[in-house]
Amino acid sequence: MDRPSLQTVAVIGLGTMGTGIAEVLARAGREVIGIDISATAATQAVAALEASTARAVQRERLTEQERRDALARFRTFSDLQAAADADLVIEVVPESYEIKNQVFRELDTVVRPDAILATGTNALSVTRLAADSSRPERVLGMHFFNPAPAMKLVEIVSSVLTDPQAVEAVTALALDLGKEPVSVGDRPGFVADGLLFGYLNQAAAMYEAKYASREDIDAAMKLGCGLPMGPLALLDMIGIDTARTVLDAMYSASRDRLHAPAPILKQLSEAGLTGRKSGRGFYTYEAPGGATVVRDALTPLADAQLTPGRTVSSVGVAGSGTMASGIAEVFAKAGYAVVLAARSLEKAETAKSRISKSLSRSVDKGRMTAEARAETLERITPAGSYDAFADVDLALEAVAEDLEIKQQLFATFDKVCKPGAVLATTTSSLPVVACARATSRPQDVIGMHFFNPAPAMKLVEVVRTVLTTDDVHATAREVCTKIRKHAVDCGDRAGFIVNALLFPYLNNAIKMVQEHYATLDDIDAAMKLGGGYPMGPFELLDVVGLDVSLAIEKVLHREFRDPGLAPAPLLEHLVAAGCLGRKTGRGFREYARR
Repeated sequence: MDRPSLQTVAVIGLGTMGTGIAEVLARAGREVIGIDISATAATQAVAALEASTARAVQRERLTEQERRDALARFRTFSDLQAAADADLVIEVVPESYEIKNQVFRELDTVVRPDAILATGTNALSVTRLAADSSRPERVLGMHFFNPAPAMKLVEIVSSVLTDPQAVEAVTALALDLGKEPVSVGDRPGFVADGLLFGYLNQAAAMYEAKYASREDIDAAMKLGCGLPMGPLALLDMIGIDTARTVLDAMYSASRDRLHAPAPILKQLSEAGLTGRKSGRGFYTYEAPGGATVVRDALTPLADAQLTPGRTVSSVGVAGSGTMASGIAEVFAKAGYAVVLAARSLEKAETAKSRISKSLSRSVDKGRMTAEARAETLERITPAGSYDAFADVDLALEAVAEDLEIKQQLFATFDKVCKPGAVLATTTSSLPVVACARATSRPQDVIGMHFFNPAPAMKLVEVVRTVLTTDDVHATAREVCTKIRKHAVDCGDRAGFIVNALLFPYLNNAIKMVQEHYATLDDIDAAMKLGGGYPMGPFELLDVVGLDVSLAIEKVLHREFRDPGLAPAPLLEHLVAAGCLGRKTGRGFREYARR
């Protein structure tokens, strides 16, 4: 049998998503039948298509003739009977099993026997919808991402009942629409939302626990991970009620506590505070449906620093690795006198020469002058002993992520640093208070977690312990401002903000592969194309290092005792086999040796 070309497509439900899908189809030369019981929704869909295609003409992405042709191919109706001649029907009605089931049952009596019925659900069971239809082999999922004209990913979801030829036909259509189809099995959330919503849920729970402010959580994930939006702003955009529905479905299937909707999602949903569409969710918006955030009672004041910090003019950086040299470079560029100390003078001088090369690259790229480079280097004094920290105002360690090593170093800081010096650790996962207790002045100790590479990454997580004084916290924040970094406040618990949200997501991606639900390539593509992530989870794991990732997973699991945070066995096996990622030439993927 020849594969159907799916020339005539009916789209049921002309909200934002349905209208976007209709535009994609019309612009790709398909006859589009738009169906909505609301005449207002149909009128708005036509107006949205006219406005969107007009913008495309202005940007020279469409000719005026192509625009007219696309608009002529889109017709709207209020009755499902209009789908009688469709080759494919895509429903994008509200995320309710009863509503979708009713649509499918009515379509059974309307469409041709060979027509394909696709659901746009991202959380409900495609198999159940198919089983309740009189043509289960012709039912599948076709999950577009919002905004449909811009987002490349389409998840093609088949159930155990789906005819492979139907899957082939919609996959070919997705490719013809310029999309990247990923074939997945039927489970709540599929690939992209299955990983995304667990992460969003954890962010909501973190905010609910008052661990960090909404602004700091969102800034941390944007600046620390390169994400296009913070998780709480994204929940507002998706709709908090929608997120709760998706998480409920995921939890019913997985029984994983990470998917159990955070209570705040229920509270906000039931209060009608569903996000942008209602004008208020985690944030407050200028108007319902708008994207402009306005001040509310929770918005922090720009100059809310009440306690003055201590004076810092000289900084000691302990360590000789990439992180230590990157941090020393950042402070020297900002005008601080820097003592760069390591276990030997030779190691410290090697670290300084690494900084010299980094600054030379900045000169070559026109980011700094040769004079500024020379002045920056002059501010850095290498030392082979921590005794050189006797006069620094801030001593900051960036040595191996090993608690015993860090505690020994803090005991040394305690001996050599002057009274009143701020002592900071750059740990990403160890308890800051354990470093503080190795000194006789725990009130002077704080965490300043820089991200790699330190000269490029804007984020610093400022981690105060229960013993840290207000003026030490104020000092760390003032220093961040002077070195042009964005500081976010968080308490002293495993993972802080970024790693506590990032690594469970990475771990869940590994579980998907382990369970043979999806391939590495499909998962990486789904998160880049569907979630706007700069790297897929497996690309990122191989860059970070599988041993480092496993260590962080273990710390999170030990701290929170949640079974869902237990490291995926596949990760443990790869580490045990010495497959640590790019640094060993093999992790989840293989790399050419340099």
